[in-house]
Amino acid sequence: MSDSYVRNVVEAALLAAQRPVTLPELVQLFEESSRPDSKTVRAALDVLANDYRGRGIEVRETASGFRVQVRNEFAAEIARLWPERPQRYTRALLETLALIAYRQPITRAEIEQVRGVAVNSNIVATLMERGWIRVVGHRDVPGHPEVLGTTKEFLDYFSLKSIDELPPLAELKEIAELNLQLDLSGVGDSAEVPASTATARPPASNPGLDAAGDDVGYGDAAVGDEDLADDDDAPAEARTASGLVAAPPTHDD
Repeated sequence: MSDSYVRNVVEAALLAAQRPVTLPELVQLFEESSRPDSKTVRAALDVLANDYRGRGIEVRETASGFRVQVRNEFAAEIARLWPERPQRYTRALLETLALIAYRQPITRAEIEQVRGVAVNSNIVATLMERGWIRVVGHRDVPGHPEVLGTTKEFLDYFSLKSIDELPPLAELKEIAELNLQLDLSGVGDSAEVPASTATARPPASNPGLDAAGDDVGYGDAAVGDEDLADDDDAPAEARTASGLVAAPPTHDD
């Protein structure tokens, strides 16, 4: 079996799957009598990734496996395939998600302590419905509050292989154009959280798209400083980050 044949099968599988595909799954695509080993398939993935350099798509490894996706720099143009104006995340939801991602495991009370306002239950419900967060345990304190952490779906959506690949907070504004005024230091180190059993999938209107046009990558979360000047009591439409898609969460109480 030639290397080019292995590479073509792997490429076709990534384009057809419309989801991340693991290395063992790619190996199992071949007939048992002539099945390549994992090292050969991984080499084929590396060659594909190199072939896609300078093109509009890329091979990306996420927490759930490998996929072909649109490069971030072309997300805005490709998003015009879906002219509908998507619902957008509120500032409160983005801040809550950032706190969970960077300080997990974390309780709602700890989130409220940092943000200075109560966490609206609809925000947590929205994040769980999207499959981005889940309850990973309970704090051993009176009341045994739930402890929240991110999921494999969160990593896949933001094209991350593990929590360790989250950008440093100093780079967060440059990458996501978010201006979150939060003290995210302290309260433990970031660690990868086991995947949730949730199967929520982002709708196909986020600029982070796979080769089939599905919403799988980074959203265009561009937002100017003036957009973040509003407090949490402002209408959701006036304080949303553009490009991120979800059911519209309500603002904090």
